[in-house]
Amino acid sequence: MSMTGGDALVATLLSHGIETCFGVSGESFLATLEALRRNRNSIRFVPTRHESGGAFAADAYARFTRKPGVVLVTRGPGASNAAVGLHSAAQDSIPILLIVGHVPTRAKGIEAFQEIDYHQMYGKIAKGVFEPLTAADVAACTARALRLAVAGRPGPVVLVLPRDVSDGDAGDPVIPENPGRPPAGAEPSAVARAAGMIVQAKNPVMLAGELVQWDRAHSDFRKLVEATGSSVMAAYRCQAAFPNDHPAYIGHIELSAPPYQASAWKEFDLVVAMGTRLDDATAGRHCAIRPGQKLIHIHPDPTVLARFASTLPLQSDVAPACAALLEALEGNTPPPERAAWRKPVRARHETFVAPGAAPIRGNVDIAQIVADLQDALPDDAVVVTDSGTFARWVHRYYRFNAPDSQAGSAAGSMGYGVPGAIGAALAMPGRTVVTFVGDGGFQMTGQELMTAVEHDIPIKVIVCDNGVWGSIMNSQTSKYGDEKLFGTTIRAPEFCTLAEGYGCASFKVERTADFPGAVARALAHRGPALIHVETDPRDVSPYGPWDP
Repeated sequence: MSMTGGDALVATLLSHGIETCFGVSGESFLATLEALRRNRNSIRFVPTRHESGGAFAADAYARFTRKPGVVLVTRGPGASNAAVGLHSAAQDSIPILLIVGHVPTRAKGIEAFQEIDYHQMYGKIAKGVFEPLTAADVAACTARALRLAVAGRPGPVVLVLPRDVSDGDAGDPVIPENPGRPPAGAEPSAVARAAGMIVQAKNPVMLAGELVQWDRAHSDFRKLVEATGSSVMAAYRCQAAFPNDHPAYIGHIELSAPPYQASAWKEFDLVVAMGTRLDDATAGRHCAIRPGQKLIHIHPDPTVLARFASTLPLQSDVAPACAALLEALEGNTPPPERAAWRKPVRARHETFVAPGAAPIRGNVDIAQIVADLQDALPDDAVVVTDSGTFARWVHRYYRFNAPDSQAGSAAGSMGYGVPGAIGAALAMPGRTVVTFVGDGGFQMTGQELMTAVEHDIPIKVIVCDNGVWGSIMNSQTSKYGDEKLFGTTIRAPEFCTLAEGYGCASFKVERTADFPGAVARALAHRGPALIHVETDPRDVSPYGPWDP
């Protein structure tokens, strides 16, 4: 029996282990929807309320399954709405396959209804843009797109399907099997040189980046830290890459450094950047490599390595690099001076992350709320954060000690929180998933709560409502003064009423003491639940303002 192009697409997704996909239905890919319907016992299609929600959900799903997150959208407006999710995935090194239903091939190039040239639109964001010419090409083209998404440095890939190609007769195509992602190992002489630099350093620090998590290298990375006596800092939003309670851990690199980190950074003579692209937050002014400070940069992408004047660029995936370095360092005993130096820094870090360290002027102490949440959650709970200054309270006070326990957009894409929680919960059924989202971010994609209710996905949403665009207000008033506040206040709906309208349980927190009871009831509730936390805009951030 011959297949349509849509059948070939779905068969290839299945052969590559894809069990869930997201998106917003469109008439430009009806044949694909029909193929998904016929295969609904093997692959789940989760319709979201907006294409950005679908892309963010696919992003989180990919983070935890290590498979490409698949999102289907229609042409023109649908593809445009998904762009924010692709940009976020690109900056976070997350593999997404965006499948775009397109105009028929005969209509291309004449500004047809909702036509966009996706090669031009996505060419600088995505790792690749593929467009099969006939239905018979769909299976092979889809397989190439899926392989590229996870190859080297993972990232987003776009597959464009003209309507006549997805509707067309593909015959009886060979459905490619998934060959798996080939690991990129480190060159032995570079490993030997890196090991020598670590041994000779007086005071090394290792930065735990996003690819430590992607490569599931948590255990070997921890062993490497312990074998070298190095200090550890987590790259921006990568706290789950290394257990935060470990004595080597001295904190998360934020958009602005606390004094104890800035002081410690001046004393590091060697930086080992492990699986981080050294984004602007991680390699900003408080964490810039200074003259005389050596850098070993370990990353699979030569383009990323070429951006920095490393003392030693080492092109490799993180897991084989850690294993090779451990072998090269076997028998080496780290100097006791490293642990002795680290101990008081770690003590200052402990003081910094203890609730009560930051002054609170409103009725809700977010630091205490984060601590109370930690007490209420199981050790393997997943905490998702949307973008906004409220997230910095989570970054400062929550202790991520389990692998795969954190998700958030390093690109600062607002609206990630609720759909990201949905993707995380579907990727790891049985794990408790909680998301923190601001009042502004919730009003961008909070309607995805309806998706959670419809599909019985028991996420718990904590809305931090301070009535302002917090990070912008923080920078604005720091630069111009409090009296120049303009364009950064927002009015919010009554979030509990809104949640109940979606069929979601809701709880209100107006004082710190209200939270333990609210979170206990939310966690006990079988389905999705929302906690509306009213915070004071004067308590916008537990750090100083960020000056980019």
